[in-house]
Amino acid sequence: MIEQFNSKQFVALGKQWTDTAFKAHGLAIAGFERSIELQLKHIEGQVNAAVDFFNDAVEARDVDSARALLPKTVALFKDSAEKTYATSQELMGLTVKTSEAIGDVLKASFEAANAPVLKPAARKAK
Repeated sequence: MIEQFNSKQFVALGKQWTDTAFKAHGLAIAGFERSIELQLKHIEGQVNAAVDFFNDAVEARDVDSARALLPKTVALFKDSAEKTYATSQELMGLTVKTSEAIGDVLKASFEAANAPVLKPAARKAK
């Protein structure tokens, strides 16, 4: 029993776990970069819309032009809420995909680590 556990197996197992952790970390960083990219794109769009609105608001000099801003204000808030919701849904989808990819990497690693143990055990069971 002792001869089955030698240092080469432990080193190989450690290397396999390190490789798996490196792959999972790479997937997590890629997902993080994509989420930051989505959020910056969203913020940029929101800032541009707000600047456009405030440019129109600054030009309002009388009551009638201020009243004309009310539909634009409602449209700005509605558009902002819709874009924020869409971005959050996209981020949630990205998070799920990244988690699934990391789970697949870990599952493959555990299956590869179990294969050398399960084969001899299956032979002895027969």
